Amino acid sequence: MAQQANSLSHTRWLCKYHIVFAPKYRRKIIYNQYRKSVGEILRRLCSYKGVEIIEGHLMPDHVHMLVSIPPKMSVSSFMGYLKGKSSLMMFERHGNLKYKFGNRKFWCEGCCVSTVGLNEATIAKHVREQEAHDMALDKLSVKEYDDPFAR
Repeated sequence: MAQQANSLSHTRWLCKYHIVFAPKYRRKIIYNQYRKSVGEILRRLCSYKGVEIIEGHLMPDHVHMLVSIPPKMSVSSFMGYLKGKSSLMMFERHGNLKYKFGNRKFWCEGCCVSTVGLNEATIAKHVREQEAHDMALDKLSVKEYDDPFAR
């Protein structure tokens, strides 16, 4: 499903990002009893924002995600939302975490983001289809416009 471009009324998009982020102090806490909670929380928050998780792996001390983010949302705002809300939800579910992670900060600052792009054949196909679409629209228009500046 993520291989095909999504479309809106006038936009075709395929925005895939590889995202890596880690818990504070890179504590190897994700594989313990919190692994199931972290995965469930991240899936729920992504579904709330309309972000599709193509692949996701919870490593012992970091998280790898391949996600498809709509172009109306910036990657940095999505990551702020994801890390902020997931921290609050983790501390809400597991009250004992406040002794290991003071100040209710579960994730470390920053993240690593890399884009996953289209190949040249897909772009060329889109350009061809767009040109054919524009020509079809021009044929539908039967009104000829007069140049107001010509005499």
